[in-house]
Amino acid sequence: MVDAAVLARLPAHAQLVNVARGEIVDQPALIAALQQGRLAGAFLDTFAQEPLPADSPLWTLPNVIATPHSAGLSDGNAARVVRMFLDNLRRWQAGEPLAHLATD
Repeated sequence: MVDAAVLARLPAHAQLVNVARGEIVDQPALIAALQQGRLAGAFLDTFAQEPLPADSPLWTLPNVIATPHSAGLSDGNAARVVRMFLDNLRRWQAGEPLAHLATD
């Protein structure tokens, strides 16, 4: 989903956040964009290969923050997910538009 072409369309001051799935970002293209200054930074909680190999440049790039695939474990996350689900269930039953939909 996020390949070299997508990264090239971002402004140089953009920062990529990936807390979804590592495979959605072309990691070699991301590394190149970060190394070449075409992207200001990246905040990564997931990687194409986990654990992230020790020799990955993502460990040492100064414009990258890597976390150990723990974004889903943030304090209060489970309660937020339940509230969102119940809100959308209520909306669906009432024939109202659903909230928090991903768009193209």
